[in-house]
Amino acid sequence: MTVRDRIFERLEDLQMTQKEFSKRTGIAQSTVSDWKQKKTNPVAEKILIICEVLKVTPEWLLSGVETRGSRSNKTEWYVIARESEIGELITLYHQLGQRQRDRLMGYVEGMRE
Repeated sequence: MTVRDRIFERLEDLQMTQKEFSKRTGIAQSTVSDWKQKKTNPVAEKILIICEVLKVTPEWLLSGVETRGSRSNKTEWYVIARESEIGELITLYHQLGQRQRDRLMGYVEGMRE
């Protein structure tokens, strides 16, 4: 099964139309349609947003393998929507200089204690 196949299988499972999927991912409807008709796969840059919208892991989308249980390796990254509260924090964080970032991290560490 290919990435394209898993995308359309998941759309069916979620009862999500290609139009809704296109709107939520920002990927043109014609591109989504091409995946199906021309049997092509999405570009790498779109994988994370596709995973977020379909509520799947990149591992599953790319390989069909689902990591479950406590024996699997911990994920080293997060998929976060930019318009979410955490996404806004990350955007603001990246606008800070290094000294400001260091101060902010000090505050956060202090709040954990």
